[in-house]
Amino acid sequence: MSTTSSSKNSTFVPVAGLSVFALASGYLMSLIPLSLPSFGLEISLAPWLASVFYLGLLLGATGIEPVVAKIGHRISFILFLAALLSTILLMIALPSAEVWMLARLLAGIAVAGVFVVVESWLLMTDSAKQRAKRLGLYMTSLYGGTAIGQLGIGQFGTQGLLPYTLVCILIATAILPPLLVKKGQPAAMEHQKIAWRDVKNLSRPAIMGCLVSGLTMGPIYGMLPIYIKNQTGNETQTGLLMAMVILGGMMVQPLVSYLSTRMSKSLLMALFCLLGAASVFMLVTANDNITMAIGYSLLGASTFALYPVAITLACDSMSTSKIVAATQFMLLSYSLGSVAGPMLASVFKDMQFSLLMYLGICLASTCIYMLIKSFKAPRDQQPLAT
Repeated sequence: MSTTSSSKNSTFVPVAGLSVFALASGYLMSLIPLSLPSFGLEISLAPWLASVFYLGLLLGATGIEPVVAKIGHRISFILFLAALLSTILLMIALPSAEVWMLARLLAGIAVAGVFVVVESWLLMTDSAKQRAKRLGLYMTSLYGGTAIGQLGIGQFGTQGLLPYTLVCILIATAILPPLLVKKGQPAAMEHQKIAWRDVKNLSRPAIMGCLVSGLTMGPIYGMLPIYIKNQTGNETQTGLLMAMVILGGMMVQPLVSYLSTRMSKSLLMALFCLLGAASVFMLVTANDNITMAIGYSLLGASTFALYPVAITLACDSMSTSKIVAATQFMLLSYSLGSVAGPMLASVFKDMQFSLLMYLGICLASTCIYMLIKSFKAPRDQQPLAT
């Protein structure tokens, strides 16, 4: 079996493609719920579109590994981006609730492919320190692009075909790096599946971290734009505050990379959850725009930090040949949370500060769980046999 060479496994193609994809994704995630009335669709469709998207992410996470193993990372990247582009064209062509639900389901499958390809592309290195550094670069590119994409709401609006046309152009541009640069993908190797006995050996805090990341990120992506718009009554301010959420997530990534190799990852996730619970309290009591901006940026920093810490914790116990399968399993956990998150958050819809109350409960309870796990004696984790 061949091993992955870090020198041949370049970061340029996945990071370049991901950065442009993130611009489109950032704009699209707020565009979809806010543009529903302009297409004659009910605003109540928003949480269902969010959940069905993450259902697609869940379905995709169960079947990506064989595709990557068969055709390689570069061609897989092109394929999944092209599939995502086709779903948006379908939404534009046939604006109905049924078609949009189907399109978002397929989009979730395609995005699952993008995430597994890029994450495994970057994580297929033998050094834990290098993995943390590369994942920090990945998350910074993803969240930085997503934050900038949010600004499109105020710049280009949410009505009509123009915003969706711009999203399509960006996704088509994201295809160019893997299409034009044919070198730098991970060396061909046998990607082993994770057996059930290996799943039992995966870190429970890692699985829980990915699950809670989904439980919080699903509602943030699918429902927070509507919550903020109802709170402020202004689309431009909605875009700016959503950008603050994503910017908070982006700015914390270097700190995540630095701390994840220097302290218990369970304790680190507990601290970020505590920060998130504090940010919810700040937002509930906020009386001015500056406090709201700080609160939303801290909320983004806390929730967006969970996934990279959790996935590096999971990969610490994996051999290189099982990294694709490990990232796929962690994405599966994230997707389960993301499917349930918008529906669970809807239970709080009649409460004051509905969405914030849901996020606060998720983060506070997870903080307690991670603290309990971090106080237990750490178990030595060796790479699983190949």
